[in-house]
Amino acid sequence: MKKRVLFICTHNSARSQMAEGFLRALYGDRYEAYSGGTEPSGINPYAIKVMAEAGVDISGQRSKGLEEFKGMRFDYVVTVCDRAREACPFFPGGGKLLHRGFEDPSKFEGTEEEILSGFRRVRDEIRKWIEETFGK
Repeated sequence: MKKRVLFICTHNSARSQMAEGFLRALYGDRYEAYSGGTEPSGINPYAIKVMAEAGVDISGQRSKGLEEFKGMRFDYVVTVCDRAREACPFFPGGGKLLHRGFEDPSKFEGTEEEILSGFRRVRDEIRKWIEETFGK
């Protein structure tokens, strides 16, 4: 049976969406990946773009609030930003709680290329962490 993993971030717009996409694409044979936010706000278009560059399509994913997961059981609940960890120290139905903070790419400023470069860096950090944590 596949293990269920819920990635939580504040807005469920970039980091948690990328983590969900990578886990599904890389290890979907072993894990069911979900993501939600404490204050969902829609998926960041830059996240969709840089994930597509990495061969992972997250354009069909949507931003979800944590209330959508009430009553579901998870083997892992992963917070990927410090604000979510503070806002959600306990998730009912959660198994092992993991935390790995990543920089918020939605705060990047500058030219289009500078913003994309920042998103790519965070994307690559998330992929590396997913591979190290769930690829064993």
